[in-house]
Amino acid sequence: MTPDVTIAAAGTASLVQSVDWVAIAPPLIAAAVALVVLLADLFLPPARKPLLGWITLAGLVAALAALAPLRTGSRSTFCLTANPDACSYTVDQFAFVIQALVLGGALLTALLAMKDTEEKLPAGEFWFLLLSSAAGAALLPAARDLATLVVALEVASLPAFALVGLKRGDRLSSEAALKFFLSSVTATAVMLLGVSFVYAATGTLHLTEIATKLADVPGQLGTVAETGVVLTLVGFAFKTAAAPFHFWVPDTYVGAPLPVAAYLSVVGKAVGFSGLILVTVVAFPAYADVWGPALAVLAALTMTIGNAAAVRQAAARAHSAVRLLAWSSVGQAGYLLVPIAAAAYSGDNKVGATVAYALMYAVVNLGAFAVAALVARGKPLNRLTDYRGLYAERPLAALALAFFLLCLAGLPPGIIGLFAKVTVFSAAVDAGLGWLAVVMAVNVVVALYYYLRWTAILFRAPETAEAPETADAPAAPAGEPSAAVGASPGPVAQPVRSRVPAPLAVAVTLTATVGVVLSGLPQLALHFASVTLF
Repeated sequence: MTPDVTIAAAGTASLVQSVDWVAIAPPLIAAAVALVVLLADLFLPPARKPLLGWITLAGLVAALAALAPLRTGSRSTFCLTANPDACSYTVDQFAFVIQALVLGGALLTALLAMKDTEEKLPAGEFWFLLLSSAAGAALLPAARDLATLVVALEVASLPAFALVGLKRGDRLSSEAALKFFLSSVTATAVMLLGVSFVYAATGTLHLTEIATKLADVPGQLGTVAETGVVLTLVGFAFKTAAAPFHFWVPDTYVGAPLPVAAYLSVVGKAVGFSGLILVTVVAFPAYADVWGPALAVLAALTMTIGNAAAVRQAAARAHSAVRLLAWSSVGQAGYLLVPIAAAAYSGDNKVGATVAYALMYAVVNLGAFAVAALVARGKPLNRLTDYRGLYAERPLAALALAFFLLCLAGLPPGIIGLFAKVTVFSAAVDAGLGWLAVVMAVNVVVALYYYLRWTAILFRAPETAEAPETADAPAAPAGEPSAAVGASPGPVAQPVRSRVPAPLAVAVTLTATVGVVLSGLPQLALHFASVTLF
């Protein structure tokens, strides 16, 4: 081989990248299992469809196990040959924690949905869509260029549209899917316009290179860059359900199958916030004076609107329990925005408070939805009044829900909720955002009302059941006593308590156990508020 041919071959070989299969294993496993479920659904007879749920559970457990080698250090792949530091996929501490959160949330969602896919939902479609969305959600926190970020965001979102509308023939489900679809498509269009402006101003899509080039944008492109930053933030504000882009949340949660609402409240929110953190802290630090004040205002507006709407929920309204959880999730989104806004003023280490708070919120909110799914099996309207006397009927479920609500409120024994709120509050104070800390404190007090009201309902005496009429004991005519004076009343019919499906019981038990452990050892979650994630 001549020297010229040797040099050409070496140059060609340098363009071929090696793939770090260990780094990409978690989302890859979820995507592969989704294809397995899709193919298996074609050949399994209807009686064997429940097997698809167990395949999904096994796949999500395997994806979580694949995170074990990634818990320390940082691994990157799909890097530029000219600049090895600019990579499209990086698993650092931030990506590791968010991937664990979204895959764990998908696993708990699968446990909640096991019985529904046997009775109400098409099993094959549900499990395929859930795994596909989970694969996109696991890919997003490791994305380090805008193209991969947008693709991951849409892979996580598109299956969610179909999941929301999966209750065939249900008007509320179809309406919820349409509202969710229209709002999300609008957000994507705005975000893509912002991304195109950023690319026009910098000439690159990699986040680290964007950060460098935005710091020295030519004067004639300054307006283009600023517009791109703002439009990108507006797109993510839709995804995170930040006010005033939150209008789709309550109707979507009510119309969606309850496990899907739980999934959107935790995994969907984690996807939006992780993308927002990446574009602000990693890609746009040079424009912190633009996105910092904007996010601070959005945080104050979001928590205020969410809590005000939750307070106004009528206990006897149909689906009022789910609506309250929906508005609560909007209020909680405001708290999650606070450390990101603070990062604009005092450094990117503040976003760790958002990660710590998200871990607490994910566990207890999924637990609250798990108990709501349990109650909905006997009372499908899922009103707050349906929870009256739950302690007398199902004491363990009532205690678990009370614990979850107290964690969300930030009251003992929900220590992890209290500490997480203090961590977020401290991030605002340290960044000099005293006014935002005051708004947060007021909203925390307001939220106590609806969380404690729901908790109190659980322990109230159940309403007295009326004795049923039977053929042997017809109803007495009007004006006549039904029994002789002094006679002892007959037995009152007691409601028949249905058996809790094992996967649902496991979901409630698992979330309650993790919540108790985090309250006993809050440093397990709060640790991420004090370490460097990137």
